[in-house]
Amino acid sequence: MNLAPKKLLGQLVKNAIIDQQIADKYELESLQKNIGIYDYVLEHTSISKHEVLRATSELMNIPFVDLTTSPIDPQAISLVPESIAKKYSIIPFRFDTETSTLYIATADPYNTYMGDFIAQKINKRIILTLAIAEDIEKALTVSYTQGLSPEVKAALKEYQPKELQIEETVTSIKEAPVAKIVSTILEFAFKSRASDIHIEPEENRTRVRYRIDGILSEKLSLPKVIHEAVISRIKILSQMKIDEKRIPQDGRFSFKLGIDEVDLRISTLPTVFGEKVVMRLLKKTGGIPQLAELGLRGPQLRDMETSINKPYGIILVTGPTGSGKTTTLYSILSRLNKPSINIATLEDPVEYQMPGINQVQVNVQAGLTFASGLRSFLRQDPNIILVGEIRDKETTQLAIQAALTGHLVFSTLHTNDASTAIPRLIDLGAEPFLIASVLHASLAQRITRKICVNCKEWYTPVEQIQDSIRTVLGDILPAKYQHHVPIQLARGKGCAECNNVGYRGRIAIFEMVMVTPGINKLIIQQKTAKDIEDLARLGGMIT
Repeated sequence: MNLAPKKLLGQLVKNAIIDQQIADKYELESLQKNIGIYDYVLEHTSISKHEVLRATSELMNIPFVDLTTSPIDPQAISLVPESIAKKYSIIPFRFDTETSTLYIATADPYNTYMGDFIAQKINKRIILTLAIAEDIEKALTVSYTQGLSPEVKAALKEYQPKELQIEETVTSIKEAPVAKIVSTILEFAFKSRASDIHIEPEENRTRVRYRIDGILSEKLSLPKVIHEAVISRIKILSQMKIDEKRIPQDGRFSFKLGIDEVDLRISTLPTVFGEKVVMRLLKKTGGIPQLAELGLRGPQLRDMETSINKPYGIILVTGPTGSGKTTTLYSILSRLNKPSINIATLEDPVEYQMPGINQVQVNVQAGLTFASGLRSFLRQDPNIILVGEIRDKETTQLAIQAALTGHLVFSTLHTNDASTAIPRLIDLGAEPFLIASVLHASLAQRITRKICVNCKEWYTPVEQIQDSIRTVLGDILPAKYQHHVPIQLARGKGCAECNNVGYRGRIAIFEMVMVTPGINKLIIQQKTAKDIEDLARLGGMIT
């Protein structure tokens, strides 16, 4: 793109991507190399394409769309033939029915001939938006081929939908091609490191989405005609009732891929367009990381190891749903698991099956709750007890009783930080003096994406951001960065390994409150979570 250097660089400065000193340097270097400023910034600097395109769109007064995060409307796709979309390297991504306006992403928004041609061809108003060329190519592949692998395409050609009785249906869906489609969906999930698969019926199609590194994205679109057969196949594998479509069901099954074995937890939900299925993937082979692999480092790792080696007491892991609490607890149990230790767990549901550990699943309908199960555990001569969640007064009191009678108890609470776990226990009916006598540590955690190691690069942020980092981190920041040495930050530039998002994999970040004599005093005095946090920070807690 032919842009005036000062305009593009000025916009990047305005957007706080670079400062003026860096802008002047880039302008001089682009002139010396005789390279246009747009190409120079993309090829010779660490500024990402998204940042450059966003600044460009603001200068050109043309909307910018990030196709890696924006959903693509199937109705918009249906309006533009595949041949035209591929000829002009465009992707229709949104259709406004009220104004009959089609939004099209292109890397060349000044191609008015193309815009006029498509508007005339489909008889709709067209708005061109700026997008990254590579993102457009990927979107074309997914949208116009329905994201289907050759195996799924072949299976769909073989599939002949027809009205069948229940007995015939069971036989039909055990055979190819339906079994092949389900296997392909599962294999892709495993290879792409997905944690969840969502199979969602819509009015005219079935959407398959994968949660990869915490981000949910659509990877596959199936004809609606095959939806019921796919769901029935999954139900049979999960030992569910295939003729029950009015109420939610839960199940599980395992599948092998080479030497790897994966457990799947299945949940169905009736929706207006049919049954939705969500599958949670749990890798059985090498699936439980060590404590250090979770993200615990330095003093946090040392404090955790000290706490879990106590002969009795309570250790809590807190955080919202999906923050990795169960994985952390399993990692701790795998560390403590040995023939001389009797470990019993009470979970809802059992996520990983661990050899050498007595795992029990809650069954409320049969009368097996966290409270009743914990009461039974105390008669089973355990050394270590894991209670999946403390959620009521009875479970709270039984957990404290177990700790007081010489057992090491692990459990979870739904709180936003480590210090709030203590007032929460009091809310659940625990006496403050008992909490002070048995609680060793409260660990809060979140899951965050990791920068892709394959395309990781270092850069110097603008001065305003560096000042903010110094203010927030204070003494935690290495001494050389606390004054005038520029702070270096890392980011992922985007590559084939990470699908050009700059992130690959996830890691936990932690906040840990160790219950010291000073914290004990605050607990007995029923001080607030803020008071507990302030004292913990003085003791070196990192939050």
